[in-house]
Amino acid sequence: MANEALTCAKNAKQDEFYTQLADIEKELRFYKDHFKNKIVFCNCDDPYESNFFKYFALNFNSLGLKKLICTCYDGSPFMGDELIFDFDIFHNEASKKAYKVEITEVKDENGDGAIDLSDVRILLQNNKNAISLLKGNGDFRSPECVELLKEADIVVTNPPFSLFREYISQLIDFQKKFIIIGNQNAITYKEIFALIKENKIWLGYKFGDMSFRVPDYFEPRPTRYWQDEEGHKWRSLGTICWFTNFDIQKRHEELDLYKCYTPEEYQKYDNYDAINVNKVVDIPCDYEGVMGVPITFLDKYNPEQFEIIGAMTSTQVDAYNFGYPYVNGAKLYARILIRKRK
Repeated sequence: MANEALTCAKNAKQDEFYTQLADIEKELRFYKDHFKNKIVFCNCDDPYESNFFKYFALNFNSLGLKKLICTCYDGSPFMGDELIFDFDIFHNEASKKAYKVEITEVKDENGDGAIDLSDVRILLQNNKNAISLLKGNGDFRSPECVELLKEADIVVTNPPFSLFREYISQLIDFQKKFIIIGNQNAITYKEIFALIKENKIWLGYKFGDMSFRVPDYFEPRPTRYWQDEEGHKWRSLGTICWFTNFDIQKRHEELDLYKCYTPEEYQKYDNYDAINVNKVVDIPCDYEGVMGVPITFLDKYNPEQFEIIGAMTSTQVDAYNFGYPYVNGAKLYARILIRKRK
């Protein structure tokens, strides 16, 4: 049990990636019509540092939210620069215990005619009932966080990458709408791929490189790491995407196909009856059989144009995965197996 606790603590520390406000704004602008009269839950977001909290607090009125709930896990690795609360609860306890914030309205508290972070700060200072300590550690699986999840309509956050399978499973079990950040590698997880194949979840708009601020205890790296002028540490990841179950316009956009099939260019796999396609742009327009395409295909996936048959993403063989792809004895990168709909 001690070793398990240490492993969980280590993973939790490595999961501390803080999303930039600009990246949140770029993605959520496509979903604005979905938030009216809804309760939004950010269940992995400390308002001290969370730009998800800032986004929804600043846009509370324009989105027409009914309520915003944020919970954090065991305090903050670092304190935010903008939302500093003048409460004894934070000065004495915030770095030690988890807490939640609930907002049901945001007003122009300072009377300048606009909503900004100073209004949010004043709101929380004047409404101390909006802030309370949690009984547990703020884990999204804890009973009190599950009760908040039941109350919510939509979940929006950057969940722990190391617990992504379990996090998604919880959202599906409670039938919640969500917009969350994940690693593209999660596509190859058996549990996640099954949901994608069954059209229960899909990718959002952003797919690729994103930069995250990280706590000071993160060790420097030779690549994709830097410190800004204020000494804050940053990491970038080239394999980031958003996952959602909102029906967005992107998944109805048809992929233009221009290449024609030839057996010389599109060889068959040694271990599965499908042709290999090395690039999404090279999917042949005139082939009716099964094709293996890179996992980046899911960024262009239109369920009205293509059917997902399965995957070749690991050595494990099951109902969805058929082993790594091989062509003439050479092992290739992971592939998604698709077929054009007639």
